[in-house]
Amino acid sequence: MTENDPSAHDPAAPRHPETGRQPAQGGWAGSPYGEQAQPESGGTPQYSEPSYHAVTGADPSYGAQSANPWSAQGAQPPSGQTQQQSVYPPPNPYGQPGTSVYNAPAAPQPKRSSGKLLAGVALVALLVGGIAGGAVGYLTGGTSGPASNALDAPKPAQQTGNAPAGSVEAVAQKLSPSVVELQVSGQQGAGEGSGFVISTDGYILTNNHVVEVAANGGQIQAVFQDGKKAAAKVVGRDPTTDIAVVKVSGVSNLTPVEIGRSDDLRVGQSVVAIGSPFELAGTVTSGIVSSLHRPVRAGGSSGDQTTVMDAVQTDAAINPGNSGGPLANMSGQVIGINSAIYSPQSASGGQGQGASEGGNVGIGFAIPIDQARRTADTIIKTGQAVQTYIGAQVKDAPQGGAELGAITAGSPAEKAGLKAGDIVTKIDDRPIDSADTLVAAVRTRAPDEKATFTLSDGRTVEVTLGGQPVQPN
Repeated sequence: MTENDPSAHDPAAPRHPETGRQPAQGGWAGSPYGEQAQPESGGTPQYSEPSYHAVTGADPSYGAQSANPWSAQGAQPPSGQTQQQSVYPPPNPYGQPGTSVYNAPAAPQPKRSSGKLLAGVALVALLVGGIAGGAVGYLTGGTSGPASNALDAPKPAQQTGNAPAGSVEAVAQKLSPSVVELQVSGQQGAGEGSGFVISTDGYILTNNHVVEVAANGGQIQAVFQDGKKAAAKVVGRDPTTDIAVVKVSGVSNLTPVEIGRSDDLRVGQSVVAIGSPFELAGTVTSGIVSSLHRPVRAGGSSGDQTTVMDAVQTDAAINPGNSGGPLANMSGQVIGINSAIYSPQSASGGQGQGASEGGNVGIGFAIPIDQARRTADTIIKTGQAVQTYIGAQVKDAPQGGAELGAITAGSPAEKAGLKAGDIVTKIDDRPIDSADTLVAAVRTRAPDEKATFTLSDGRTVEVTLGGQPVQPN
């Protein structure tokens, strides 16, 4: 789908007095969704596809010519390389904030014949004001007490009580000692993200895209709330679910988080996010769960079905550097790992550019903690993650649902009797409207779990889900 030509302007439109450029026509100037030109009469408006941008400070490179979909804002390029993109939006081409795009119109000159009348009206207004002021002063004079000044009042008593239970303040006090900033570096770049402690002996849960740049010979440093620093190593990681476990050395008696559950979340319930956006460690934001079971490709337009996650959507402010940090309920229990944000295409229409310039627009995505907990436990015990699968290729069906393609021999799909061309419309009670939804629904379940697939022809098939080791790239 193409976008309207942003360079097509009305030649008669006024131009900027210094740059000579014309303002966008019909666009939402300054909107994170870019400029949207109004269609001509009888035309159809065209929209650009969104992308999803990882919220990390890490900057691993996937090639010299293409932008990393997990590219960090604020990440430093490797030695000898040149920074390709700014972390901030481009300057306003129409001038500094507060200045007008157009020349200010000259002030109209009053007609001579009305000058005396205008002056007379002004005089009357001043006189009325003076009379009214005098009257008020007369009526109140002698009845007012001495002037009071807030600066002379004593300070109120210092806060001494604990934060109210169930408040954002209470959640922040409980979780902040367990949240760390992860500073990573490797041959392909450097950056930062977040993580949280899950054991007293130093295991930390985070996103794969936060630490993958340092997975092969790089360095990771964990910075704790009290300023202490410790070196960390990757224990294991799973790119398919964007989950990784690292372990710090030389520290003890750490404070682990309390892990909640994500299978009983409700849309509208309050949540709190903690992390290090733009290297601002210990930042706390709050919001609500704005949607559940949102299929999101963690790599945006560059991602594929191997990166689909069944995300918890939230409007809590999440920005680059929040990746890997906890999303918690109001009891201070972690219910998700902040991983990605909605990133509209840039005005120029390039998704890569839009991803690298992404910031909070009120739509963030977190990995459900039930899935992350299972993956992390497997990584710690075996050093390797296990992916749930059915063994079939899948694509969107034209009439809705997920159409199965080639079936792997000996796979759970073949054992259950599924065939190429079958269209899955439901898994258990969850409607399946696309291929990504099917992948996300399978990923949330554990290997060896049974699931009932409903097909478009009304048949139901029970599938025992399989598990296979994940080989990190």
